[in-house]
Amino acid sequence: MSVTTEVGRLVTVLLHRPGAELSRLTPRNNDSLLFDGIPWVGRAQEEHDTFAAALRAHGVEVLYVADLLAEALAIEAARAEVSTAVLADFRLGDTLREKVGSYLAELSAAELATTLVAGLSRSELGVGRAPGPAAPDLGLVHALMAPGDFVIDPLPNLLFTRDSSVWIGPQVAVTSLAMHARSRETTLTHAIYRHHPRFAGTTLLYEPTLEHLEGGDVLLLAPGVIAVGVGERTRPAGAERLAKRCFAAGLAHTVLVVPIAQERATMHLDTVCTMVDVDAVVMYPNIATTLQAWTVTASSCTGPAPFLAAAAAAMGIDTLRVIDTGLDPVTAEREQWDDGNNTLALAPRLCVAYERNVETNAQLERNGIEVIRIPGSELGSGRGGPRCMSAPINRD
Repeated sequence: MSVTTEVGRLVTVLLHRPGAELSRLTPRNNDSLLFDGIPWVGRAQEEHDTFAAALRAHGVEVLYVADLLAEALAIEAARAEVSTAVLADFRLGDTLREKVGSYLAELSAAELATTLVAGLSRSELGVGRAPGPAAPDLGLVHALMAPGDFVIDPLPNLLFTRDSSVWIGPQVAVTSLAMHARSRETTLTHAIYRHHPRFAGTTLLYEPTLEHLEGGDVLLLAPGVIAVGVGERTRPAGAERLAKRCFAAGLAHTVLVVPIAQERATMHLDTVCTMVDVDAVVMYPNIATTLQAWTVTASSCTGPAPFLAAAAAAMGIDTLRVIDTGLDPVTAEREQWDDGNNTLALAPRLCVAYERNVETNAQLERNGIEVIRIPGSELGSGRGGPRCMSAPINRD
């Protein structure tokens, strides 16, 4: 298992097929759970199945988070690790925490995996009525909760597996997610990589207890060259920590730290730029000439300089080719919002993209890039495209 570039032939990938956690989204909570709408769950699953089928059709091994998690939770140490993390939620209070702990202890590994992803409401504890003579006293926190309130929050953003782990060479960085709604995702990813037999002996390059760092901000431009966006999600301290660890492990010689706007539309570097060939990126034109980078090596930090020039220099090439998102400012802005830049390369000059980004896909094809189009009307409501929905574990 090793990943050194964005465009080497994809061999194995980690996905999460959306499930019951999406059905937890309501107009009341979708903002706090980081979704821009209420997705049609069945259609989102169909779209995701189409995505997975496209990958398999090109020889990619598809692994699913839910399957790996259930298998890992059959190991007692993994079960204890994730249960302890869930019960550490300070909102529970001591009395309700004890009840939730007892409930989780009775679940099978598969049931526990489902609950940790889909969440658990007060009524689902099986004690939805208010405390009284015929019911146990479950404490003040339980008494003041509505039946539909969550004692364990759902994880609808687990769909975007790119963010919670990123492989750099033969090591995996289990990241530290910035938004509260997503922070528990890495508890599950961490348990998989630490305890599942498939990953026995894997070295963890980064861990969730460290500074905020998200996989959507990490681009492997070339062997030894990494770009890290800093903005709404990844913090400068996280980029610095990752750079130092990569240098110490011999996984990189240059890290480009790229400031991006701290906005919903540009939450990660891969929302404005992804690679589609060894020397080409698809990029939001509004920032192509203004994006800057600091060049970090084991002995220096210099900059800022134009990102495209700094990237080409670090990669040892004359020019990093840019393929624009859209042909005019309005189309470019629309298709950037719809994840037109967020492509997943299966090999050089072969990528997966949402079919709705008509102009960007046409631009890619005019530049010699084969595009595998997939539907994404429902999947895109969480603001993520094919790259966001995939965590490469092995590339040639």
